[in-house]
Amino acid sequence: MSEATTTPASVASGSSFYAAMKILPPAQRDAMFHIYSFCRKVDDIADSEGPRGERLAALDQWRKDIDALYAGHPTPRVRDYAEPVKQYGLKRDDFIAIIDGMEMDIPSDIRAPDAATLDLYCDRVASAVGRLSVRVFGMPDADGILLAHHLGRALQLTNILRDIDEDAGIGRLYLPRELLNAAGINSTDPDVVRLDPNLPKACLPLAEQAREHFRRADEIMARNSRSAVRAPRIMGKYYGAIFNKLLARGFALPRAPVKVSKAAKMYIVLRYAFI
Repeated sequence: MSEATTTPASVASGSSFYAAMKILPPAQRDAMFHIYSFCRKVDDIADSEGPRGERLAALDQWRKDIDALYAGHPTPRVRDYAEPVKQYGLKRDDFIAIIDGMEMDIPSDIRAPDAATLDLYCDRVASAVGRLSVRVFGMPDADGILLAHHLGRALQLTNILRDIDEDAGIGRLYLPRELLNAAGINSTDPDVVRLDPNLPKACLPLAEQAREHFRRADEIMARNSRSAVRAPRIMGKYYGAIFNKLLARGFALPRAPVKVSKAAKMYIVLRYAFI
């Protein structure tokens, strides 16, 4: 999958994640790059074209490596994680949740999950990343967990709405079954669904869910210190820009790709990091 459908960012130098993390102090920045490096590695396993059994085994080895890390005898590939784990109190359960989320794509491609399964997926692949991140940012526990919940889901639902056609190309469909059925779409075939003229009726309620998560995330960030929320605010504003472009474009065919310009990205970084 792209930066898209699993983790909310990548470590590429042009990505929104990279721009947001560059503003952090060195120790926090290094911790965040370790977190997102982990996410990319397990994401790459889930999205590889290897046999499903081999991919499941590879993710299970990552579980064992995380267990070894928390048991105090890390394997070489997780040895560098030990310092961030200790310094910021990163939780084993959140690393494991991310692996579990990646695994949801492997036994069979996700196709029109029920709403509860979709929410669990979003929690694992996005909000669990957020729970690790807010500890690095230094947010209070209660608001940090709430922010991870709402911003993670806002970003992930935006990804899902943005990548309907891309995901269909690899046999996946993340729109929830209940919304498809309510829109009169009974198929779970990604190619059939993406061409259905009723698709916008299924997308708009999911967009409203994303909008509410963005709103709640903004409320939480507004009541916390500016220094603790600079990076998540940049991510939220970047994805909010994508979300607004999606709404302006609509979900009917033809669906032109939605992107945020480099100038707009630069403005977001300057506005929320320094001004």
